[in-house]
Amino acid sequence: MAELKLIAFDADDLAVLSAQVQDAVLRVGDIAYLPREQRFAAIANRFDWVDALAGSNSGKQGYTRRRAALRFERVLGAQIQGIDLARKDKVVSLLALSYEPAAAPEGRVTLHFADGAAIRLHVECIEAELKDLGPVWRAASMPKHPTDDPAPPRDT
Repeated sequence: MAELKLIAFDADDLAVLSAQVQDAVLRVGDIAYLPREQRFAAIANRFDWVDALAGSNSGKQGYTRRRAALRFERVLGAQIQGIDLARKDKVVSLLALSYEPAAAPEGRVTLHFADGAAIRLHVECIEAELKDLGPVWRAASMPKHPTDDPAPPRDT
């Protein structure tokens, strides 16, 4: 698959970016908020869901991860919950991006991570980019979520 380069300017666009970064893993040291530049950026290893889902239909074996950059412009502030910025080598798993509008066009973009961690960005407006950086490698497995394998019903 060709390298992705996606831009988001509204909530619908952000939903597309969210689908592409679902289950991305990143080191805390690869996350940066630059207040003077009003920019938030992160480098992640994103799971290639498009390739994985296409491969399951074609009989292709294996999954891939790709190095990617996620960037938000016009960021007025950032709040972090459940992530220790001092632990630069800690790996966190990004689950989704969401948007909550405020006084138009301002709003809040939240990066939701596993174990309840989150980064909330106060944005002037949505201006985001997801761009693959080139390296691609095989992933051992497809990410699983608790709802993927529901527990069987219990007899009461």
